[in-house]
Amino acid sequence: MTNIAFFEPIDAPGGELRYRPTTFAASLWAPGTLNGPAVCGLAARAVEMEYGDDEFVPARCTIDLFKAARDITTSTRVRPVRSGGRIRVVDVEVVQHPADADEVVVARGTTVFLRTSSNPPGERWHRPPEAVTFRPPATDADDLSPRFASDDAQDSVGEWEKDMSKHQNGHRKRMWTRAAPIVLGEQPTPFQRAVVSAESASLISNWGTTGIGFINCDLTVAISRLPRGERVGVEADVHVEDDGVSVSNAGLYDTDGMFGTALVTAVNNAAAQIDFTTVDTSERYREA
Repeated sequence: MTNIAFFEPIDAPGGELRYRPTTFAASLWAPGTLNGPAVCGLAARAVEMEYGDDEFVPARCTIDLFKAARDITTSTRVRPVRSGGRIRVVDVEVVQHPADADEVVVARGTTVFLRTSSNPPGERWHRPPEAVTFRPPATDADDLSPRFASDDAQDSVGEWEKDMSKHQNGHRKRMWTRAAPIVLGEQPTPFQRAVVSAESASLISNWGTTGIGFINCDLTVAISRLPRGERVGVEADVHVEDDGVSVSNAGLYDTDGMFGTALVTAVNNAAAQIDFTTVDTSERYREA
């Protein structure tokens, strides 16, 4: 996978780090735009590179996706807000550089790092094992192709498979995904895997019988620990929608169990509805 990534580094004036999007970063919503995992992953990578620390866990990462990112040169800006003994807060902007215009900020975010220690005394409620409905596939292939599963009409958990057209239904969905590298020549860190995979909370929550017509405007990832292993599971937990606005929450899992949640808000984008019974998404994974 060393030849697959969302971005490749390029030379820029003054030694600034800039990146050129690859075809793997292309969005299905509109030609010449970038997908959410690419933008969120680049923001997460910038924050972690500047302020990541083994003694702190990036417990919450919120990214506002308020403008469509284009297939043009992109960079990031990071600014510390607070660096305390137990809490560290860092802001980030994703900036694009049109050849014939001023730079444009297309996304911004805040990451809260918390110092790890031990849990306080006492017992607290946790979801009991018998209530957990996410189970990773029994076997796993060494590729980037995500696997999907959805409940059936009786709310029984279905089988894992690659074919998205078989899951275009109105039932609860889940995804077992392997994050692509953010930048060519690098391997994604556990934090980057969490953020890139968590962006799929919008897909599995807003995907219904006619495809997906809601586009998410943000992503909030909250984790108690970093994921372990190459793949992250995303399972729809809550979805409500009214008047063209939806709110969705999903659980995040690895092979050891649940480690966090993802929250997305989304707005009606039915004019560019994506129907997965007619759109082939396998080509980018076939390339990988």
